[in-house]
Amino acid sequence: MKFKTLSWITAAILFGLGLGYFFFGAIIVGRWQVLTTESVILLARRIGCLYLGLSVIFFLARSAPRSSMRTALSAGTVVVTLLLAGTGVYELALGHVGKGILVSAAIEFLLAIGYLWILFAEKRDSA
Repeated sequence: MKFKTLSWITAAILFGLGLGYFFFGAIIVGRWQVLTTESVILLARRIGCLYLGLSVIFFLARSAPRSSMRTALSAGTVVVTLLLAGTGVYELALGHVGKGILVSAAIEFLLAIGYLWILFAEKRDSA
């Protein structure tokens, strides 16, 4: 998979998540069987803003040539998505969330694999 394609996919996912968390945070968090308090909704709206901003970053970076900045974006995305997926599975194991978190964790894990693939392919091609 090419960086451009994965950036488009990432931007679309983050845009959808951003709108979802901002406008429908209670539904998304409710999917995880987490009590939707006012505090949780506040955090959901703030996460929505973050996701919308990240969506713009990935959309604008889609045509970036191979560079240290593109590598940094890819490596950072691997770290974030693996941590999100791992945290989701961990919280499920502790019984703090419901099985709905597995959908999020699976998407996060797949994104991490995609960006790892790009990082390794670019390293292989530059050698």
